[in-house]
Amino acid sequence: MLTIPSIAVQQWQGLGQSAQQQLLQRPLAEQDSALKQQVQTICEAVKTGGDKALLGYTQSFDCATLTELAVAPEQIASAEQAVSADVRAAIDAAYANIYAFHQRQQPRDIVVETQQGVTCEQRFAALDAVGLYVPGGSAVLPSTALMLGIPAQLAGCRRVVLVSPPSASGELPAALLYAAKRCGISEIYRCGGAQAIAALAYGTESIASVDKIFGPGNRYVTQAKQYIANSVAGCSIDMPAGPSELMVIADSRANPRYIAADLLSQAEHGADSQVLLLTPSLALADAVVSELRQQVGSLSRADIAAQALANSRIILVNAIQQAIEISQRYAPEHLSLQLEDAEQWLPQLTRAGSIFVGDYTPESGGDYATGTNHVLPTNGYAKSFSSLGLTDFYRRYTVQTVTADGLRQLAPTITTLANLEGLDAHARAVSIRVEERS
Repeated sequence: MLTIPSIAVQQWQGLGQSAQQQLLQRPLAEQDSALKQQVQTICEAVKTGGDKALLGYTQSFDCATLTELAVAPEQIASAEQAVSADVRAAIDAAYANIYAFHQRQQPRDIVVETQQGVTCEQRFAALDAVGLYVPGGSAVLPSTALMLGIPAQLAGCRRVVLVSPPSASGELPAALLYAAKRCGISEIYRCGGAQAIAALAYGTESIASVDKIFGPGNRYVTQAKQYIANSVAGCSIDMPAGPSELMVIADSRANPRYIAADLLSQAEHGADSQVLLLTPSLALADAVVSELRQQVGSLSRADIAAQALANSRIILVNAIQQAIEISQRYAPEHLSLQLEDAEQWLPQLTRAGSIFVGDYTPESGGDYATGTNHVLPTNGYAKSFSSLGLTDFYRRYTVQTVTADGLRQLAPTITTLANLEGLDAHARAVSIRVEERS
């Protein structure tokens, strides 16, 4: 029988700083040392054991009978026929919107003559090899394949590798393979978790290492990405993207049914998800609690959503302005503004992964098909990390060209600063050229 946790409406005003901080605490704000050690052990085992270790972990965690990690080309080619027409149409429509939005993000090289005879450039080059992690297990996520695969395709990355945990029967969903095919991805492997991240970073006999790893995942995947980023030379990650979270800011005229549905849409992602409602209306807060209790029981993932509701917060604020300040402090992954004249608050809201404006902009729209990317920073990292975009699949670098006359004019500036810092060789590298031209 489904157990629905009690959901209390809590007053923000009057709480001390410590109590306020506790109210905004993420369920996994502190990674336990046992998790870190387990992830490190898995990563190092794959580093030394290669395919054998990777396959062993995949058999232990996902499919006991799996014998082949790679998805055969014919399986990818036939995926289109294996999905229904309506699923193909939905994937195609989402692909078109995501492609259109990301195509407009193309970076442009710049050339600046900073002074006569001194030219500086900023250029962009697509990453050579990228690894895309698509979560699996209890959910089918072709949408994530689109969110990662489309910018990689637009950037023109030479090699794109997709990994995803297989089902208990050892397969990847046909819808996922079709989405990958739409993005031009032909290198796909059946593996997930920390072991898949390690394989992408270190490389195995089957999977060559990549330059950067993208994609969301559970706490094991998130911890593995952070471990890899700190320990593998030359391999980076997109962002710390872990358990999902949603904050809704709503006024008294908002629809409690919409809000409850939005909160549950994130709660069903996983038991470690967190959802929050901030409102100055006690009547709305109580109505949302009632709707949550009514709606959760009808979900196919009701048990997961109910567990996540244990981490939920419904906070009564004294005004919308106070809710804005709390949001900036929390820095949510997803932020929904179900407010009259919601756009007026946007200039103050700069710390969120993605913002959903108005009563008719459900968060699930961004998850699938509005065109924005659903790979977003979580756990407060929206204070300093951005939502995934096209430029994340490029690296930028600079070029400078100095003429002989330009160097002669710039020389006093360089040599003075070099001598000030006690770096004689730096100064000499300039003066030896100027002296030769004198």
